[in-house]
This record gives sequence, C-alpha cells and structure tokens, in this order.
Amino acid sequence: MEKIKSVLAAVTVGIVLGDVRPATAALYNFSNGGSGPLYTGGGSSLSQVIPDNTLAGVAYAVNFGATGLSISDISVTLNLSGGYNGDIYAYLSHGSQIAVLLNQINGTAASGSGFNITLVEGTANSIQTASGSAGAVLSGTTFTAYNNLNTFNGTDPNGNWTIFFADLSAGDTSTLTGFSISITAVPEPVNVALAIFGGLLAVGSGWRWRQQGRAEVMR
Repeated sequence: MEKIKSVLAAVTVGIVLGDVRPATAALYNFSNGGSGPLYTGGGSSLSQVIPDNTLAGVAYAVNFGATGLSISDISVTLNLSGGYNGDIYAYLSHGSQIAVLLNQINGTAASGSGFNITLVEGTANSIQTASGSAGAVLSGTTFTAYNNLNTFNGTDPNGNWTIFFADLSAGDTSTLTGFSISITAVPEPVNVALAIFGGLLAVGSGWRWRQQGRAEVMR
C-alpha cells in the first residue's frame, strides 16, 4: 500500500511539473500586422485617420482561436500620431467584458500630440493624469488604462475582440498607426484537474492489472 501511494504521488508531481501545470503560461501576441499566429486582420502597418469630432470612430476586430484557456494577464500597446491627446477615447471589448483604455485624458499629456504607450494591469501611473509636454508624443512609459484591464482576467480569450478609437473634440486629427494586444493565458483549472485525475486513474488501473496478473500466477 505504501508503494502505491508513492507511485501516485510521483505521477501527481510529474503532471503538475509537466506541460499541463497551470503555472505554465502561453503568451499570445496580436498585432495588426498579424505577427501573432492567431490574429486575423489587415496589413503590416496602419495609417488610419480617426474621424474628428464624432462618436463614429474606427474599430478593428481581432480573433483569438483557442479553447480551454483562462486569461491571467493582458496589456495593450497603442501608437497614434498627430492630433490632440485629450480628444481621444478608446476601448477594448470581448464578449460581455469591456475596458475603456483612454477617456479624454486630463493630465498635462492631454496637450500632447500622439501616443506610443503600453497599458497594463496594476501600475500606479494612470493614463488619465499622465504628465507630458504640449505637441509632444507621449511615449516610453506604461500606464494603467482608464478601466483596469484585469476585468478580463479569468475569462476565456477564445473568439472575437474589438478595439475602438474615437476623437470626441473638434480641431485636430489623430492617426492610428498601430496597436497590439498581448494576452497571457493558462489552462482552465478544470482541465488541469481532469488531467491529474486521468493520470491517477491510469496508474490505479495499471496497479490493479498487475495485481490480477500476480493472482493468476499464484493459482
């Protein structure tokens, strides 16, 4: 009995430390150029003018084709040129979840002209109150989005995502030159639990088979 307990413990450790352990994260990068293997969309670069002073805006669809995964982390990189930063509104949505990325920022960076930024979870710097200079591109720093991106954590990344941009004030025109969405996803806990159970069941069946074989020999 002690021997079989040792075998089962070894199998459990092997599964947890192997390919199906939940701590093994797979990073999927999506960009408009399709550099990520699961992105479906346009060309290698963007030069999309965001219509001035209208809620109509522009939107891009991104498709994530994977199942059995759960989001553990997400970040968004935005590249815009020209215009007036304080005019821009943007959001990311997936299923019933939505996170506003930019909402007409009001820090000194609002008077800047363009973004080259990454929005992440948990940083102390809010994009809404970012510091910058008039007419300059805001770049080289990570910020928290208007809504925390962790709203997507724990959800299934599979399916369509939408990223949307609008210019809500008149006078200057911004151009979207690129964006990327990086998702870290891990196997859903139920899949890991089933994998562990399956491994234990296989070992248990093998042990019973060996015990039956021994019984036949003893007869």
